[in-house]
Amino acid sequence: MRCVIARFPFELTKGGVLESMKGIKPEPVTGESVIIGRRHYPVKQVGQVITRQDRRDFSAAEVLRAMARLGFTCRAVPKAAPVGILSTMQHASAMLGTPVTA
Repeated sequence: MRCVIARFPFELTKGGVLESMKGIKPEPVTGESVIIGRRHYPVKQVGQVITRQDRRDFSAAEVLRAMARLGFTCRAVPKAAPVGILSTMQHASAMLGTPVTA
């Protein structure tokens, strides 16, 4: 599959990506990730390995789009759970460590 990452054309195949990532230890995932084999890789790490470019030269979206088109499972950043809004009384009770009574 032909794709453009950081203004450079690349001819990528699923087998080629698997071969490139073989033996590469995944960095800790803090954002978007790609599942290659049974490992979760950060998108920027995958992009750096397959393009041999600096991570600042391409966006995560470019690599995510290419990996999804090749059939890899891509994961977005999980959304944070909404924070409950406490009343002044509940906040004071929580700070003191006493149970809140309504």
